[in-house]
Formats: sequence, structure tokens, C-alpha cells
Amino acid sequence: MRWPLGRPTTVRARIVALALAPAVALTALWSFAMVSVTAELRALIRLQGVYDDFGTPVDTAVGQIQIERRLSAAYLGGRPDPAAAAGLLAQQRRTDRAVDAMRDAIRDGDRGRLSDRQRQTLDAMVTATGRLESLRGQVLSRKISWDGAVAGYSALVEPGFDVESTLTALQAGQLARESQVVIELVRVREFVSREDALVAGARAAGRLTDAQYGTLTATVEDRRVFERTYVPDLPSDSRALFEAFQRGALHRSLVRGEDALLRAGADRAGAAVAAGTWRSTTDRAVKQYMLLCTRSAENSAARGRAFAYRELAKAAVVGAAGLAAVGLSLWFAVSGARRISRRLETLRDAADLLTARQLPALMERLSAGEDVDAVAEAPPLAAGEAGNDEIGDVGRSFNRARLAAVEAAVRQATLRRGLFAVLLNIARRNQALVHRQLKLVDTLERRTDDPAVLGELFRIDHLTTRMRRHAESLIILSGAVPGRRWRRPVPVADVVSSAVGEIEDYPRVVVPPMPEVGVAADAVADVVHLLAELLENATVFSPPHTQVTLRTGLVGHGFTLEIDDRGLGLDADQLTAARRTLTDPDDFDPTRHDRLGLYVVGRLAARHGIEVTLRESPYGGTTAVVLLPGAVLAEPENGGGGAERGRRPSAAGQVPGGGRPASAVGVLPASGGTAAAGEAATHGAPGPVREADPLPARADAPSPAAPPALPTRTRQTSLAPELRAGRQAPARPVERDLDADEMRAVFGAFQRGLDRGRRGVPTGPEEPNHTEEGTHADDDQ
Repeated sequence: MRWPLGRPTTVRARIVALALAPAVALTALWSFAMVSVTAELRALIRLQGVYDDFGTPVDTAVGQIQIERRLSAAYLGGRPDPAAAAGLLAQQRRTDRAVDAMRDAIRDGDRGRLSDRQRQTLDAMVTATGRLESLRGQVLSRKISWDGAVAGYSALVEPGFDVESTLTALQAGQLARESQVVIELVRVREFVSREDALVAGARAAGRLTDAQYGTLTATVEDRRVFERTYVPDLPSDSRALFEAFQRGALHRSLVRGEDALLRAGADRAGAAVAAGTWRSTTDRAVKQYMLLCTRSAENSAARGRAFAYRELAKAAVVGAAGLAAVGLSLWFAVSGARRISRRLETLRDAADLLTARQLPALMERLSAGEDVDAVAEAPPLAAGEAGNDEIGDVGRSFNRARLAAVEAAVRQATLRRGLFAVLLNIARRNQALVHRQLKLVDTLERRTDDPAVLGELFRIDHLTTRMRRHAESLIILSGAVPGRRWRRPVPVADVVSSAVGEIEDYPRVVVPPMPEVGVAADAVADVVHLLAELLENATVFSPPHTQVTLRTGLVGHGFTLEIDDRGLGLDADQLTAARRTLTDPDDFDPTRHDRLGLYVVGRLAARHGIEVTLRESPYGGTTAVVLLPGAVLAEPENGGGGAERGRRPSAAGQVPGGGRPASAVGVLPASGGTAAAGEAATHGAPGPVREADPLPARADAPSPAAPPALPTRTRQTSLAPELRAGRQAPARPVERDLDADEMRAVFGAFQRGLDRGRRGVPTGPEEPNHTEEGTHADDDQ
């Protein structure tokens, strides 16, 4: 089904539309019934006015034609008489005036109030009067007998009775019978007038033929039969008028004259009644009958109007009741639709509340580790809102679905926490093993003098450092904090160098000189990890022959580092998704395994209030801007330590966190001097060596107190000159300052040796320390 004005879009509109269709149909039927019922009643009320406008002119014309009929019969029955002809012509003029008035009334009247039948009878009356002139011509030229003229004029009068009958035939039931009786009694007047005309012709002719006498006697009998038949059928008020007339002298005189005509026969009919007496009697009888019929018609019209008013009042009551029923049905439909819509809106609001607020808040609480009661968090709808109908069933189903959703969320959160706990446990174990591996590699580096073995050990050391970073990433994604700690602030240059040392393609990274700014001890590990992830992304998503450059500087709100790569960059959607990952790291999606590094960066940045921004790089790739706030920065202590705790340097120039030469990382020294490429090759560091132009040392840089120099191993120093590679001269030991971690390692070894001596343990090769990295026991050494 196609809706004519468009399909309703709401349940309320659909219900109202369903109720509106039968209501409109009922209204249409009610309107038709009211129009049908009240049409006749309204016509009955208009009966008096219609009869006055159309019936009265017709009645007047009929009366004048009746008089002209009598005079024409008298004119034709006797010898030519100028006086009779003059009287006839005068009557003809009066008849013409009455006929013209009738025609004007029928032509100019409000015919819209008439039915088709009424208009037809009026038009027939006008057509009949059109034959009047031809009949008059025959009368004046004496080409027609007087009884033929009477018959002709009677034919002209007959349509008038049809007009009166149709104009009053609007009632129903008893009123219809009463109206018909009045119309038949109007014919009594015609019979009296016809008797007068026949008697006038007989008197003028001196005698009547048998046919003419038969017509006269039939007319008399018709009058008497009609009067005896229809007067008793009149209502009491109208019947009383006719009965009073019948008891009067005029009616008795008319009856005596008719009796005399019936006794006289055809030969003596013209002389049976006195001319003056008969003429006076018939004239007064015609007028009296006309008055009686008019009074009876008025009484009938009054009763018709009263009946019409009563019926209209009943129709009005019924119509009002029908309208009230229609309005009540519409009100019930609208109110029912409103109640159903309100209940459905309650279900919709509950569903929106569940999806938009309750479930997200519940997931946040579950992510925070809170214990949640599913029944308390998913209360059912109120009993009054649910109900016992289909909507109530939907509400109860929704309650079960909501409880099931909350329980599923609790189970999923519990499962997720358990999974994260398992992953965290595995990551912790992996971290401890990696740390022990780093200790073991460090020990092996100290015990061997073979350059090839040292180079391989350095590579293992680098791989192990990356493994540790990945283990720490797993810990961070599990919601925990890695165990590495520092006691003192670390210079930002060491932090950046340590971060560079934790990526695979470190030779491509160019580190510029940096101001003497330190990173707070509690943020060193996280900042190193954050920068390492960003640098890893920069090297992985850029061509291998390009460089990754860093720009640093102090700003009003902290310290910034900009990491530029020369890759293909990110499109608008990918850049938006990456920024969303950085700003909302708690929404961790394990399926997006290609962005684990960004999730780690986002969580580390959120932990310390670090602002990380991604934008398009002028080199065609992506630029990551890291803003370290003032809360993360600190003044570095003199002779600051490296960014890696618990590690002993294996060779000169090794970066504290990466186990490789500083020159191989592309570090631009903050003070003059560069690392030799040969030394980098000696340590077996992979990748090309990029040297930077030496920069003058800062004049205001403090000169830290130099710790006592310790012996430093130089490759091929102990070999015979013939066995040295390239027959190079022995390398001269490089004089350098020991950093804090190296001093810590030295004093730690000294303390362990002292402790062994006190316990009487013979000295031998140092065993690796299996203490897990980042523990407080290690910090206390």
C-alpha cells in the first residue's frame, strides 16, 4: 500500500493514520446521511416559501382561466352578443396578466430550490398556457362548440394541479397523505367552476345534448365523491373547516342547485336554476373552496415545518453524537499512540543510555580494575513502564539483553585483565631473562680479547637491547610500568643517544648537539622508550638510503624534539587515525597490530604529560614533534650518568644504552672532536659511519672533576707486530672520563671482590649477576 502523502515515519503517526482512515470514512458516511436526511427536512421547511413563489402565481392563473372558461362557454352557447364578447375580452386581458405574472415567477424565481420533477411540471404549465391564444381564436371566431371550449380550457387547467401536487409532495408518512388530500380537494373547486361553465353554456344554448348533460352530471358527481372521500381524511383542524362549510347555507344552496340540475334533465337543465342565484352560489363556493384549501395547506405546511424542526433537532443530536464519536475515536487513537510512543521512547532512551553512557562508563571502571555488580549496573525497567502487552515483552527482553550485555562486558573485562596479567607475567619473565642475557653478554665482552668475537658480542648486545624494549612495550600495553629506575637526572643528550641505540637502523639517525638539559630520573626510561618507538617508525617507514634527522630546542613550555623522515608519509585518514591513537591510547585495539608503537607512545606520553604531535614533513615524510613539559625536565648533575643502569662499558666510545660506538650512531658531539671511523669498525658496529664537523666547545660549560683513569682495552695491542691486522701501530690508549655508570660498575666490582675476600672465597672469573634489571636490590648496590 502506498501512502498518498508519504509513508509515516513514526509509530505514533502510523497508529493515528490507521485510526484516521476509518474515522474519515465514518465522517464521510455521516455527512452523506446527514445531507440525505436533512435535505427533505430542509425542503419541507422551505415548502411555504416555495409555494408562495411558484404555487400561488400558478393558482391565480388557473383561477382566471376558469373564469374565462365560463365566459367562453356562455359566449359560444348563445347568439352573438357584443356585451358577452366585451366581457370575454376583458376577462381574457385579466387572464393574460395572471399568466404573464406566472411566467415571470417561474422564469425569474430561484429554481435552485426546486427538484427536477417540480421544474418539469412548472415548464409543462407554461407550455400549456402557450396554447391559450389558439383556443381563444377558435372561441372568438366560433369555430368550436361551447362544450369543446370547456374541455379545451379544462386541459389548460389540468397541469396546474400537477404543479400543486409536486410542490407539496415533499413530506413523508402521514404528512404525505395529508398533502395529497389537500390537492384532491383543490380539484373540488375545479369541479364547481366546471359546473358553472357548463350551466352557463346550457343557459345560453337553451338546452344540453346528452353528451353535454352527461359531462355536467359527471362533474357534479365527481365533486360530491371527492368531497365525501377526502374531507374525512383531513386532520381534525382542516376537517373541521370543511365540515363547518358543509353545514353552512352556501354549501346547501350549492347542493340544491346541483340536485335541480340532475332532476331537470338535458332539455330543462338551462332553466333548472336561476341565473343570478346560481352564478352567485358558484362564485362564492369557488372562493370558499379556495380559502378552505389554502387554510388546509397552511395547516399542513405548519405541521410539516414542526415535523421538520423536530427531525432536524434529532438529526442535529445524532450528528453531534456522530461527530463526538469520531472525535472520541481520534482522541483515543492519538492518546493511545502517545502512550505507545512514550513507552517506546522509554525503551529507546534506555537503550541510548546503555550504549552511550552506561556501557562506556562500565568499561572504563572495568579497565580501571574496579569490581562491578552486573545486576546493580543494569537495573530493569519499572513495572509500570514494562506492562503486560507486546511492548512490555520487548521491555523485558531488553532488560535481559541489557543484563546479558553488562555481564558479557564484565566477563570480557575479567578475561581481558586475566589475559593482560598473563602477558604481563610473560613480559616480566622475558624482561628478567633479557636482563640476565645483557649481564652475560657484558661479562663475555670483558673476558674476551678476540676482535671478531667482540664484534659478534656487540651485535648480540644490540639485539638484546631491542628485545628488552619490545618486552617493555608488552608490559606497557598490559597497563603496568617497566622496572627500570634511575636515581639522578640524565642529560637529554644521553637519553636521545640511548633511544637511538635501541633501534635497528641506528646509523641513519643524525643526532644534533643539544643544550644541557636533563630528564627527571623517574621519566628517563619512559622518555627513552618513547623516543625509540618514534625513531623506529621513522627508520622503518622511510627508504634505507635516507637519513632521519632530529631537531631540538628549548621552548617556553619545555623542551622539543622534532623527528623528520623522508618516507612517503601518511594520507589524511591515516594521519587522523594516528593522531587519535596518540590522544586516546587507552582505547587499545589488539587487532590494530600495525600501530602497537603508537599505542605505547600514547600511553607513555599520557603518563608524563608529554605532548606528541604528528604532521607532514617538509621532506615529504612525517614529522613527530615531542614536547617534554617542565615537569619532566631537571638540571643534570655534574658528570651525569648514562641513560642505562647496571651496564659496564665494554669499549671506549660505547653509548651507555646501546653497546656500540657513539660515532656509529651519527652523534654530533656537543664539544669538539669526532670519533674515528676506524674505532667504529674495530667495535664491529653495523652501518655506515657519518662524521660531523667539530663544533667549538662551550665556554661556559662546567669542567667536571675527572675521575681516576682506569686501564682501557685497545684492540690488537697484545698481539705481535706480525699478527696485527694491516700492520698498524699499537693504538694509543684513549684518555677519557668515566661516566657515573662506569664508576658504579667499577665500585660494584670492587665491593663484590672485597666481600669475597672477607668470606675467604678464592678469586676467579666473575659470575654474572642474575638480579632482575630495575629491582630495588640492584638500585641499592
